[in-house]
Amino acid sequence: MSNVRRLIACVLVGLGALLLAAAVMIPTYTVGKVAKTPLDLRITTIARSVPGEESLVLDAKSLTATEGAAKVNIDVPLVSQRFLTIEEPSDADKMTLQAGQTLRRDDRDPKDGLLTASVDRVTIDRVTGAPIDASPNGSIAVAQDPWSGAAIATEQQRRGLQYRFPIGTEKKTYPYFDLNARATHDIDFVEESEINGVPVYHFRQTIPVTNMWDVVKHPSHQLALPAAKWGLEGTEPVTMTRFYTNTRDVWVEPKTGAVLKGGENIHMYYGRSAGQVDVDILKSHLVFDEETIEAQLAVTQESLDKLSLFGKTLPIVLGILAALLLIGGAVLGFRSAGSGHRFDPPTAGNSP
Repeated sequence: MSNVRRLIACVLVGLGALLLAAAVMIPTYTVGKVAKTPLDLRITTIARSVPGEESLVLDAKSLTATEGAAKVNIDVPLVSQRFLTIEEPSDADKMTLQAGQTLRRDDRDPKDGLLTASVDRVTIDRVTGAPIDASPNGSIAVAQDPWSGAAIATEQQRRGLQYRFPIGTEKKTYPYFDLNARATHDIDFVEESEINGVPVYHFRQTIPVTNMWDVVKHPSHQLALPAAKWGLEGTEPVTMTRFYTNTRDVWVEPKTGAVLKGGENIHMYYGRSAGQVDVDILKSHLVFDEETIEAQLAVTQESLDKLSLFGKTLPIVLGILAALLLIGGAVLGFRSAGSGHRFDPPTAGNSP
């Protein structure tokens, strides 16, 4: 009987040691494998102009009209929509994000109201969120322009975050790529807050006034038109350059690096110099709508649950089971050892 107890005790101790090792290894090894941006993302985000705030759009047709000055529409409801998917090349370490984005007026039918459309691609590291060290690591295709339907596609070597932040985002400044300026500028940590009970880090980026003719030599970025068309006196042509500036806010869930909420205070204008606004092209404050925020929260919660399962729940459960098995094995082993060395006093029939 004592041999059976010893065998059971050894089995219990062995299982306990195995579970204890698993409890230690899961958070240190498995979480490292799980803590990556998923490869099955298909995310649609919608940002709308904030009601009650200034929202200006240049009527492009007024620039080409034979008579009258350029006309800027006020209180224009705008919708920015982005559809993000995962494309090849993607594997265990890297992923290629493709983002198709449109900006349109919501007070006109979709075709007439379309202002811009683009397709952006970038290959990033699944943990850090930064573009991989390859050339090129991205491309930008401008599918439609307010003044021309011609597509402009260019390869783009870039650095800095864009659609995702690192797994384990920190309260610090990161480099961040701006698609319009095609340049990287710092995005700074502002504060820690919450969105629907989920802790988030708020970051803000300011894009300095950028000469768009220097970015892309597109005809719409530098125009020479009669002074009257620009609302100026005189009859001679006046050359105007398109300028762009922006203030971007993003709210990031730090464990996953997911952007739960975003907003842009964007301003494009024609001017004779960077510091002079002659004609507004676009000026609006666009922010994720509530449906987008809820959808982002739902997708992010799946990743948080998975991280919690492998990083906390499973190790605790396995640790408790390991402790119970080790204690049970030790007690049973101690009892079996005691039973094997017990002294049995002689009975009366066997006494000398």
